[in-house]
Amino acid sequence: MKKFRPRPGFAVQAYRFALDPNVTQESALRSHCGAARAAYNWAVAWVEASWWQRRAEESYGIPAEALTQWRPWSLPALRKAFNAAKHTDPRFAAWWQENSKEAYSTGLANAAAAFDNYARSKQSKRRGKRIGMPRLKSKRKARVACRFTTGTIRLESSGRHVTLPRLGTIRTHEPTCKLLAHVQAGTARILSATVRFERGRWFVSFQTEVKRDPVKVGRPDAASASTSV
Repeated sequence: MKKFRPRPGFAVQAYRFALDPNVTQESALRSHCGAARAAYNWAVAWVEASWWQRRAEESYGIPAEALTQWRPWSLPALRKAFNAAKHTDPRFAAWWQENSKEAYSTGLANAAAAFDNYARSKQSKRRGKRIGMPRLKSKRKARVACRFTTGTIRLESSGRHVTLPRLGTIRTHEPTCKLLAHVQAGTARILSATVRFERGRWFVSFQTEVKRDPVKVGRPDAASASTSV
């Protein structure tokens, strides 16, 4: 996936706000984050199933050309496979429509990144400690988060509410005026939003592209003066 590059004169900046969701909204937030974790686990199991099958077939003496095909882990491939499976898979069929497609995309994107990191680490193309195969995320230990990149993502003019896909308008615990002023002035645009549950509270983080004004140098002639001495 290509890394986002801001326009000349702009920079990427994150703004984080605490949320005050009501009971219904908190339930929806947890459902979306749970959907992201479920989609991640599905992708990991789906890809690795072909790995274990190939190992079993190799132990039976089956020739390489007859082994089960590798399953791809690119995000487009995972999305295509998941969209085909979610209608019949008992883990999703009864409830997948309750959440935004962005929730499942979050989990699939994280799985694709995990497999990419594992492959690069195994090939010694990644710095740092060697990374093992992606593992399933447990409900008890997994980070409770979900990212939105499409759909209705905005700050409301009240300065105390945000609107997110399928979740609707949620009150914020603190004012959003600083970012709102940038958006209304056309000096910032929202790229994505991530909701996360940390230390007993819900937060939303907006990744934005913000215009940066040139920094004025207090003494522009200081450097040239010092070099001439």
